[in-house]
This record gives sequence, structure tokens and C-alpha cells, in this order.
Amino acid sequence: MNGPFDGGRNGDRGGPDEPEDVRGIPRIPGQRTAADDLDPPAADVLRRAVESHARAARAAEPSREREEPEEPDATDEAAGVDSGADVDSGTGPDVSPAPDPDVSPGTPREPAHPPDPAGERDMTGGRDRYAPPPPRPPAEPVGPPPSHSVLKSLLGAWALAACSPEETTHVENHLTECAPCADEALKLRDAVGLLQADRNLDLPPLLRARVLENCLDRRAARIPVPAWATPYDAETARLDALLRDFGDAEWHAPLQLRWFEKEERTARRATVAGVIGHLMTVDGLVASALGLDDPLGEPAPLSPTDRTEAFWRSAHPPPTRTIREPWRDQSHTLIRTVSFAGRGVAELSVSYGEFALPLRDAMIDRAFECWIHGVDIADAVDYPYPPPSGPHLHVMIDLAAQLIPSALAARRRAGLAAPAQQLVVPGSPGRSLHLEVEGAGGGNWYIALDSPAAVGTAERAVAQVALDGVEFCQLVAGHISPEEAAAGQDGDREAIRDVLFAAASLSRL
Repeated sequence: MNGPFDGGRNGDRGGPDEPEDVRGIPRIPGQRTAADDLDPPAADVLRRAVESHARAARAAEPSREREEPEEPDATDEAAGVDSGADVDSGTGPDVSPAPDPDVSPGTPREPAHPPDPAGERDMTGGRDRYAPPPPRPPAEPVGPPPSHSVLKSLLGAWALAACSPEETTHVENHLTECAPCADEALKLRDAVGLLQADRNLDLPPLLRARVLENCLDRRAARIPVPAWATPYDAETARLDALLRDFGDAEWHAPLQLRWFEKEERTARRATVAGVIGHLMTVDGLVASALGLDDPLGEPAPLSPTDRTEAFWRSAHPPPTRTIREPWRDQSHTLIRTVSFAGRGVAELSVSYGEFALPLRDAMIDRAFECWIHGVDIADAVDYPYPPPSGPHLHVMIDLAAQLIPSALAARRRAGLAAPAQQLVVPGSPGRSLHLEVEGAGGGNWYIALDSPAAVGTAERAVAQVALDGVEFCQLVAGHISPEEAAAGQDGDREAIRDVLFAAASLSRL
């Protein structure tokens, strides 16, 4: 650009249309504007505005004395700086501009040449004339500022840098005057750093256990929760955390409850709310054994399947999010009751109709079912749900391994398994299957094949099966078939088949 818009630094210090009294006046360079942004009318308006401003500045100081031109700086002389024009050294021709009729006689004129580079750097705040121009200052807001409530509602958008320039100016001006809004804006700005798509915001599944363990290490609980009840406490807490933020759509999401019955897989359609009602009614068996209120009232069936069917039939309209609070209250009550009951309560019998379990095993069974149905619910809403911690998974697998000989004997009586081959005296070693469970919570178990009263040993093992821990639990829950379960098999195939089908028969609604 050449002429008055660049301070007369280039070429002839101005265009042919520039007045003589303005030409050559040193000016502070303004922000450069792209050529496409200035159409000819806009450029003319800008030029006339600059000329009018210069004339007004000269008219306001009629008594100002003529300033003598500054001598060139020694630094510039040594550097050999050439301004591209005549300098006041007395060697160039003395060219005087024509008198301007608008200017009164005696009015001092500015030098007709531009300042040297050092002087220009002084006028630009020490910035070199070839350096990039400074950033454009923020535009002042137009009109009165919005109300306090409106500005407060904009804090979230401001923290995300989603406000318009005018809104940003209003908000930042407000933050200098309002301490509560400034504090909230600071918190929102810090929270923005957590909003990253590549980061999982879910808490680690073992965080609760680690926090409780650290707390109990520092100060032991006055009334500790029994070790055999901690898996139930942990699994109900995990499931409740999953349910806490569910909306109506999630509570009514359809899912299938799957289990293995005789030789076939069975399924039943339900909703998320219906599954929580199922857990509450079966937990009622433990509550009744402890002398607490049964959620089904009196009289109530003992079979878990019959209890669930009775609850679903009586639920009109179908269960909704309101089922969560009574289920969670009941689980808290069970934990408090077994904690205050003392050691003798662990052997209390809990009837399941066709069979009974000691309270110790019943609580582990309820923890196992809570986890399995937690997986069903998470799958229905497309949400991840990790397995329990290793120690808790181990006690669940151990309970299932202890129940397999009884389930195998029941299938043998129903004609669904091969007859016993070597009956032994109760408590004596008998034929066994080596069950090797890998992964977290895994271990080695020896399953008695011919009688529940026999003892499984490594010396009498006739077969071996290897499975992953979670895969074995899915088999026990009826989520996979026996044919899909075993990863490694060795030995008596008939014994292997009988044990896998017996494990699957432990599942129920």
C-alpha cells in the first residue's frame, strides 16, 4: 500500500490527490487491512477521515513553534540506514510545498520527510516497522450489559469458549465485579479440562473397595461387615451406581433373563425395573430367615421362580424407577442386620423351597445373582459392566464348585447323567474331576463324581477341565451352554460332560 495509509513511508509519500499540507506528515501505522476488505468507496472515506483529523490537529495548535529536524542518530549513520528520500543534511534541494489556503500564515509545518527508522520505532512503542501488527483490541460491547441472571447463564458457554465476542466482553466485564460468578466461572473452566472424548469418566470398579480398605486400616469399624457378606455389599452398591442416573427409557428397556433348564436353554422377557423387582423378591428369602419383613407379605412362596412370578403378576402397572428405593433399602437392612447379629448367624438356614443354604452361602449366592443381572441390565442399555474383584469372584466360584456334586446327583436321579461307577464311604476319596479356573479369582477344585459325600482329590482325578473365571460363572448362570464353555478338556469325556451340565443346571430364573 502506498500513500497516506502507510504514513508516507514508501514511494512519493502519498498519492497525487493528497493535499500538500498533509503530504509527508509522519503517522503511527495502523492495523493492516486486507486489500479485499476495502472497496473503493470505503477507501475514500478512510482517506478523507485521516486528512480531516490531520487538519484539525494543526488548527488546534497555532502557536506551536516550528520544530527543528532532529539530527540523524549516530547508530543509524553507522548502520547506513537509507530512508529512500532527501534528509535535512543541507545537500538535497530545498523543496517547499505550495501554501495551503486553509492554513493561516505562521503555522508551523511538520518535516516533509518521514522519520528515520529509530524514530519510527519510538512512535510504535519500540516495535520494528516490519514486525507484524499488534492484535486488534476486543470490540467494545454495544448497548447496555445483560442482566445478572442472563450473564450467569452464559458462564457455561463462556467456559467452553462458545460465546460471541460481544457476549464474551459482557461476561468478562461482569466477572470483575461479581465475586460469586467469578468463583463459579473458575470452577467451570477447570471442569472443561475433564471433558475429553478419549477419556473414560467411569470410576474404577475397585475404587470403592480400595477406599473402604484404606479407611478401615486407619480406623477399624466398630461393627464390621462379615467377610462373607462383603461381596453382596459390593455388588448391590455397584448395581445401584449403575441405576442411579437411569431415565424412564432405561427403566423400561427390554431384556431377556436366560437360564438352563434340564437339557435346554430357557429365556424370559422382562424390563430393567422388572429385574430389580425380581432381585428384591428373592432377597426377601434372606430377609425372612433373619426375621425381617418379606416384600411379598404373608404368606409367600419359597421358590425363587414362584416368588418372581407372583411379584410380576401383582405389579399393576408394571414396575418403574420407584422400585429402586425399596430394593436398595432392603439390601442396606440385610447388611446392617447380619453385621449386628454376630458370628452365629452365618449358619442360619435359608430355604429356597427345593433346597436350603446356610446364610453365609445364601449371601454369596445373592451377590452372584446381583452381578449376573447387573450384566443383563448393562447390556440392555449398552453400558460396560466389569466383573467383581478377584477375591469376591473367587468365593462365588468356590460356592458353585461346592454345589456341583449335589446338582450332579440330582441329575443322576432324574436320569440325565451317567450312573455312579465307584461308591465310597462318606468322607473318603473318590473319583474326581480337576476343575482349573484361570484368571482373576481362579484356582483349582476337585469335584467328586460319584457321591456328594465323597472327597475329591488330585490322586483320584480322572479328567480335567480348564475355563476362564468369568466364563465359568456365565456357565453357572446359564448364559452359555456347556458345549461352548470348556476351553480345555482332558480325560474321561463322560465325566466332563456330566460336570459341565451339572454346573449349568445350577442356574434359575
